Amino acid sequence: MKATHRIGFISVKKSQFWLLSIASSLMAIYMTLVWRSGDTAHFGMSILFLLAVGSLLWEKRHSLILESQIFSRVLGGLIIAVALWRSIDLTDANFLRVFPFISGLGVALLAADFKGLKQYWQELTILFFLGVPSVLISSLVDPSPFTAKFSGFLLWYSGFKVSVQDVYINLPTGGIKVYGSCAGTESITYLLGLSVVCLVMFPIEGNKKIWVPIVAIAIGYLVNAFRVSLMAVLSASGNQESFKYWHEGDGSLIFGAIAVIAFGLFYLFLMRQSDSENDDYAPESK
Repeated sequence: MKATHRIGFISVKKSQFWLLSIASSLMAIYMTLVWRSGDTAHFGMSILFLLAVGSLLWEKRHSLILESQIFSRVLGGLIIAVALWRSIDLTDANFLRVFPFISGLGVALLAADFKGLKQYWQELTILFFLGVPSVLISSLVDPSPFTAKFSGFLLWYSGFKVSVQDVYINLPTGGIKVYGSCAGTESITYLLGLSVVCLVMFPIEGNKKIWVPIVAIAIGYLVNAFRVSLMAVLSASGNQESFKYWHEGDGSLIFGAIAVIAFGLFYLFLMRQSDSENDDYAPESK
């Protein structure tokens, strides 16, 4: 009986070692590809999301049941093989965005059968929101006209003489064209994913959780709209150096940081409010 228990313990340890090796290799490949693509913002968000996934797995490492069937192992291996094969093409930015979720699903199938996938629902959800929503939105909807109109409204409300034609924002001395990459999809999906990470890592109770993704989307869209408005003003002023800084340089990252900080303050407020309500309803000790 002891020998059987010992063999089972060694088998589990070997499974953990191989799963950790595969997951670490896939993560290293993914981060290398993102770095080589030059997408600094997505590289930073990827680090944050992967750290959240790693933290969750570490907390539940002793309670995970590593029992997979042959079919789930084969399917998981095929999914990982396809992900690695498709990752060779660095020009396929959309697939690079979904690579973490696909790879995570493959590793989860290696570790457990289909029933056991529920053990990893939190991790798979975080990986899903790391890149899949941005691919879906950009494939189904073009928010450029809406962003152009809203940014034009902000300029008009600020006192500028502005006109908007489809995706063009025109000022008396110049204007800009709002492309799909600048329409706010990235900002919206990043904050949406960040809201999911916060809800999983630092859950709050009650109906407040419903407002978290809604506010995240609103903040992402508003901050990007202000950025587009600034781009229009700088382009019309002929200040190409400042335009390039705020459009492609470090200035673009500043707006992302502003959006993240704004959402972080909002979520911190909700957490404190939730804690305060829990304290109010807590029974008094005698």
